[in-house]
Amino acid sequence: MTAGVRAGGAPNAGPLVIGWDVGGAHVKACLLQAGRVLDVAQWACPLWQGMDRLDLALDQAHRRWPSAVSATSTKNAVTMTGEMVDLFANRRTGVLCIAERLLRRLAAPAVFFAGREGWCFGADVATRWEHIASANWLATARHAAQRLGDGVLVDIGSTTTDLIAFTGGQVRGTRHSDAQRLASGELVYHGVVRTPLCAVARRIRWRAAEHNVMNEFFATSADVYRLTQELNPAHDLHPSADNGGKDVQATQQRLARMVGLDSQDGSEGDWLEFAQAWRKEQLAELAGQLERVLALAGVPPNAPLVSAGCGDFLVRPLAAAVGRSCLAYATQVARIAPSAPPGAVAWAQVCAPSVAVAALFDEEHS
Repeated sequence: MTAGVRAGGAPNAGPLVIGWDVGGAHVKACLLQAGRVLDVAQWACPLWQGMDRLDLALDQAHRRWPSAVSATSTKNAVTMTGEMVDLFANRRTGVLCIAERLLRRLAAPAVFFAGREGWCFGADVATRWEHIASANWLATARHAAQRLGDGVLVDIGSTTTDLIAFTGGQVRGTRHSDAQRLASGELVYHGVVRTPLCAVARRIRWRAAEHNVMNEFFATSADVYRLTQELNPAHDLHPSADNGGKDVQATQQRLARMVGLDSQDGSEGDWLEFAQAWRKEQLAELAGQLERVLALAGVPPNAPLVSAGCGDFLVRPLAAAVGRSCLAYATQVARIAPSAPPGAVAWAQVCAPSVAVAALFDEEHS
């Protein structure tokens, strides 16, 4: 079955574009044609374990879209953050290694998103790697800015949150690198799957008392949102902190360890309330960072937040906290083909950078 037929694309609607977002924990990809999203997918890719993990993700992409991935006429637009993993001695090496692997594995040449420097072909990666590194946030923000004019992108993923202001159709962030964005608050290392809970709060409420938090890798944010039933199991792809189960009892036990307890020391209601306390702490941290970004960028008071990422369920309460409306990237920015498979809208929301990089390339080169 061809990719176009599988995803419902018209056979003569122009070239296929695959947008790739190669992260340190996942590979996300979007199949696009004539400006419309035909399909979106995500595969676990713990890149810190080796480049063979990227190969496995690319194999899965080939199985999903065999004719698109193997066609020399397909356009491949790439963004990445995976260069940050400790597999690589430095970020430059990471960008070069990821680019080399994609250029070798994909049938059609790949073009790399270099942010404000435009698009970069393989021969130029070595000299423009700093613009390619960790630029996926800019692709999503630029796409949203072009569609909506004013707002703040709030992309909450498994590991990080991007808070990117845009006004007048232009991205307003002046910080480009991860280090600069960490300083400005536009990049927050808080996500809904992989964040160690000991990084979320120093003290936490259990029942009627505040407790110091054990600074050990006992539990992650996935344990919190698994108990609150907000985390989609399809996004819960990484091992738990103890490599144990993800059932309710195992999840409660990991949370209990954070304050020196065991799961039998509380009821189901107690542990749900405890999870909600962690949720409140993470929301408070994100809200504080968002307020900083809003103040620095001078975003109009009626401009919305634009939600994206597997943690988008936190954006509406964030919007309420700062008195703004909330729009979803997948429905208000991305353009989903009517014949796209079930779930395409939800996956476009989660994999926004891959959708954005495909759409931007298609618009600029159609």
